[in-house]
Amino acid sequence: MKTFDFTVSRTIRGAADEVFDGWLDPKSPGGLWYGVERAIINPFVDGLFYHVVKHEGRSWPHYGRFIRLDRGRAIEYTWVSEATRGLETVVTITLAPRDGGTEVTLHHANVPDDEMGRGHQEGWAWYLNVLVERFEKVATR
Repeated sequence: MKTFDFTVSRTIRGAADEVFDGWLDPKSPGGLWYGVERAIINPFVDGLFYHVVKHEGRSWPHYGRFIRLDRGRAIEYTWVSEATRGLETVVTITLAPRDGGTEVTLHHANVPDDEMGRGHQEGWAWYLNVLVERFEKVATR
């Protein structure tokens, strides 16, 4: 199966440690696992996660394993779902100080090069926009 890699990034008005913590906390509005149908997250290296997202009228389970957790710098995990055709893909998030905020760069590797696989790029861009909005609301308070 042909695969591809892609990268999306945004600058967020928040400290890298805050972005890191928000990403991993299922109780944090704007966090990756906030508001999903079901979430089980064990955020430590080799810890597993499972979450189910409602999208277009159905449930989409996702699961994986944390590979690297470097607070304020990087989060890396495997990512498997129906949309990856069962392939173990790898998501790497790097956090870098930028203009008083944090540049969040997400790289997703080994994604199937088909319609469902390519949808991940749009999905991650949407999610980073949600994260930007969450930190904008915090910054304006």
